[in-house]
Amino acid sequence: MPWTKNDYPDSFKNLEPDVRNKAIEIANALLREGTEEGRAISIATAKAREYVHGDNAERTKYEATPRKEDWILMKEGGERAIFKENTKDELLEKAKPYVNEHNGILEVHHADGSLESTLYE
Repeated sequence: MPWTKNDYPDSFKNLEPDVRNKAIEIANALLREGTEEGRAISIATAKAREYVHGDNAERTKYEATPRKEDWILMKEGGERAIFKENTKDELLEKAKPYVNEHNGILEVHHADGSLESTLYE
């Protein structure tokens, strides 16, 4: 069943409306071509962002990292925390929409500081 503006994957919910609509269009085309659903969602998100905002080179990177007993969101190379929360999950609840609104890339780190994953590439 194709996705619509009212029925789409959960991972599209925090995307800007223009990006989300393009991602739905691209994902549906990929599914018609036989692409696996998870891969279609990932490709569609990246291509929709590129279509709406242009090249990734101009996108700001943000980092969700541990600091002492807290978790913080900072711009890469920044000096001040944008958000500070007690747990990683609490931070990511705020960080994901923020990074999406700012058309950024989010690097999520483990408690030991090593890179866990990169979102919104």
